[in-house]
Amino acid sequence: MPTASKKVINGWAMYDWANSAYNLVITTTIFPAYYIAITEKGNEHGAHYVNFFGRNFINTALMDYTLSVVFLLVALCSPILGSIADYRRNKKVWLRLFCTIGSAASIGLFFFYPGKVEYGMIIFAIATLGFWASLVFYNSYLPEIAAPEDQDRVSAKGFSLGYLGSVLLQLICFVLILNPSLLAYFGLNPEDGTAGPRFAFLLVGLWWFGFAQITLNVLPGTSKSERKAKKNVLTNGFHELKLVWKQLTHLPLLKRFLLAFFLYSMGVQTVMLVAAGFAKKEIFPDPNDQGKLMGTMIIIQLVAIIGAIAMSRLSRRIGNLWVLVLAVCIWIGICVAGYFITGQMEFYVLAGVVGLVMGGIQSMSRSTYSKFLPETQDTTSFFSFYDVTEKIAMVIGLFTFGFLEDLTGSMRNSIVALGIFFVLGLLALFYTKKVYDRSHATVHH
Repeated sequence: MPTASKKVINGWAMYDWANSAYNLVITTTIFPAYYIAITEKGNEHGAHYVNFFGRNFINTALMDYTLSVVFLLVALCSPILGSIADYRRNKKVWLRLFCTIGSAASIGLFFFYPGKVEYGMIIFAIATLGFWASLVFYNSYLPEIAAPEDQDRVSAKGFSLGYLGSVLLQLICFVLILNPSLLAYFGLNPEDGTAGPRFAFLLVGLWWFGFAQITLNVLPGTSKSERKAKKNVLTNGFHELKLVWKQLTHLPLLKRFLLAFFLYSMGVQTVMLVAAGFAKKEIFPDPNDQGKLMGTMIIIQLVAIIGAIAMSRLSRRIGNLWVLVLAVCIWIGICVAGYFITGQMEFYVLAGVVGLVMGGIQSMSRSTYSKFLPETQDTTSFFSFYDVTEKIAMVIGLFTFGFLEDLTGSMRNSIVALGIFFVLGLLALFYTKKVYDRSHATVHH
């Protein structure tokens, strides 16, 4: 299959540019910092408790639990949605739907004022659901628009554009928050300390929805005859899942890789989702350090672009699996260092290393999985398995992180669990490499 035109490739990659602003501004930087700032008032320094529908939680643990519930929902729904999309050949419809839900909820966070914890967490959960559910359909386009030899490059292009776009919007938000007088131009009160972050959430929703239209206009659609509704679509969705599962049992390499991906994703995704909360509590507790925290997160994104491109190029020399082994070894070192660091300068260095492997490991994982797929039209079903694996890993990783903080009162103890996940992932990658070498030896004979 030839790679699609440059217009289609660029259009596909633009969805990364559109939705990554949500991932950086809301999931990773401004929302966690805003949420912790407005929920630590009235608490003593250290453990900050919030009341959520009558029950008290440590504020960051509540955020971890909220994300865990969302990822569990995505994990349960995406195989069914993916199978239905493959069966009815309408994945673009689903991509549009979840993009709209996520961007609208991001706009809804503009109304998240202090004291409205329940509202804030629910809208945050809906935005997260829209973001991750849309990725099921976005990722599944990769093997349809890029030939196997181009998939690493195209995947890295998406991630790189995502990091560039998100950093650009983050800088705009950054300027508005640090210079509240500019908010008056948008009819907001510069004296309101919450206006800057809340306006940033509004901008994310508009950015996401607006740029996504480029992707939705360019990606190939399906003919009316293919989109024609068929009977028992839901039942057929489950039937498709069963067929994919049966195929996986005969694809030992793909199955082993999914196991490795599952184990190290428990660490990778959790680190990315809790980093800002950890930094705000442990490294930058002073409210005057908010600029330093945001600046660090921008540096991580910029370094991640270099990481994604560098790992894509390195894979041509040593192969995808060895690149992933190297990345997981670095992640293990990050966990060890993260447990002990206390100073801001140490954190800056560690953040740079995180950025280097963060972009690379995601991009390489997606393209490696794509390469290991069998010849099939049902790419969405296979990619929904990939997404389910990642989401369940995130449920376990985030729940473990939040639970250990709730139990011990320290986020540092939670880092130990992440280190264990990475070690297990490394062992599983070596096992995958063994199966890969054996299968290639058989082909050459």
